Amino acid sequence: MTDRRSGILFHPTSLPGPHGAGDLGAAAHRFVTWLAQAGQRIWQVLPLGPTGYGDSPYQALSSRAGNPLLVSLEVLRNEGWLSDADLAGAPATSPDTAALDQALTWKRSRLSRAALSFRARAGAEPRADLEDFRAREASWVEDWALFSVLKDVHSGAPWTAWPEPLARRDPQALVEARDRHAAGIEAAIFTQWCFFRQWEALRARCRALDIALVGDVPIYVAHDSVEVWSRPDLFELAPSGEPVAVSGVPPDYFSETGQRWGNPLYDWARVALEGYTFWVQRVRGTLALVNRIRLDHFRGFEAYWRIPAACPTAVEGAWVPGPGASLFEALERALGPLPFIAENLGVITPGVEALRRRFGFPGMAVLQFAFGNDPQAATFRPHNYSRDLAAYTGTHDNDTTMGWWEGGAEGSVRTAADVEAEKALAREYLGTDGREMNWVLIRTLLASVADTVIFPMQDVLGLGNIARMNRPATLGGNWRWRAREEAFTAPLAGRLARLARITDR
Repeated sequence: MTDRRSGILFHPTSLPGPHGAGDLGAAAHRFVTWLAQAGQRIWQVLPLGPTGYGDSPYQALSSRAGNPLLVSLEVLRNEGWLSDADLAGAPATSPDTAALDQALTWKRSRLSRAALSFRARAGAEPRADLEDFRAREASWVEDWALFSVLKDVHSGAPWTAWPEPLARRDPQALVEARDRHAAGIEAAIFTQWCFFRQWEALRARCRALDIALVGDVPIYVAHDSVEVWSRPDLFELAPSGEPVAVSGVPPDYFSETGQRWGNPLYDWARVALEGYTFWVQRVRGTLALVNRIRLDHFRGFEAYWRIPAACPTAVEGAWVPGPGASLFEALERALGPLPFIAENLGVITPGVEALRRRFGFPGMAVLQFAFGNDPQAATFRPHNYSRDLAAYTGTHDNDTTMGWWEGGAEGSVRTAADVEAEKALAREYLGTDGREMNWVLIRTLLASVADTVIFPMQDVLGLGNIARMNRPATLGGNWRWRAREEAFTAPLAGRLARLARITDR
């Protein structure tokens, strides 16, 4: 991906489809075809793992497993593991909003049916393929399957609330649990096999159309995750299993009290003692799915904001040195050149930039931040771009471009005066009267020298605040926007394709 490319940020749950949320089935393949028609050669997604409380892809229950919500039931029907009757009765939902909870509950019941059907009727070849997958991915899939079953058995409670022998992973308790829940474990592994097969089919379609997939690796994992349950020694935890300190960032653009994410922090000394194997496995697993990785919260590898667990906000935190170059040296030794995009947003110091440049990772620029009070605003203006940069109109955390342009200071720490000055500078810099501001920003980035340019799908569609994907520092109601099937029109593809062509994308 050293040539000039542009593409779309669009999470699969936002795809249209009949079962309450987007998946990896026919609509995903149609979207890839539309991308190619639009002259776009990148599809960026958010983390693909199974989500827990709050539905955030950045608080996944596993960093290696695929989200069961994304498995296409229509594909399973076509393969003979489900019937038309099994696909009836999906939750009644809005085509504009993903019903994540209802859809997942309904879909998992159908996945269990499909697993039983497979067990009863599958021939030798698919059985062998499933067993090969189970053996190949045993280092993570066995623990994931048991973890997911035990969460179901305990009504979704976090692992710290399970009976102590299971929470502490007493060997005999785990053996007994595997025996007792063998059928559920098999169904969970079957679901993962389905996810990875469907993803590979989608990736093959992208490969055929010269569309690169960009994935996302969060710096942290959720406390209620299989990783923390299975390797508590790699994290800063109290004897109870609860975090001693948690992750976040100090007061920023989105919140005057900062963002308290709540993830447990790594015991980096212990992780390093094992040669950073934990991270090598995470990155290797993601690179089996995508061509390139957006490395979330890159500045946390140089220094991270450590918040005592008892503190209700992020204000009381402090910066603590991260693993720095030693982590990336270990990753390079194990994996070779690292196709990372460093998410270097927020409080960025010379040390953070020196670490990024040492390993040649492209940074990010967000055009929405180029005209306000962001400390990096000047570097986000296109005349200051370098070629090895990934430039965005906005990210999953921003308002949509039209929401930003038409709105006020809501969702940020700006004042009304700040907003007025920001918009005045944007008009002057971009040479616009403010009409079709989404296309003004898109065209500006396409014409820039940045080799990689990406727009959220909401910006291509010109949608307002109602289509915002996430509001940082808030819980509930996020991650739910969906596009309608009729949104992906030929005229829209043509408009993008023309801009891509004249800007050598």
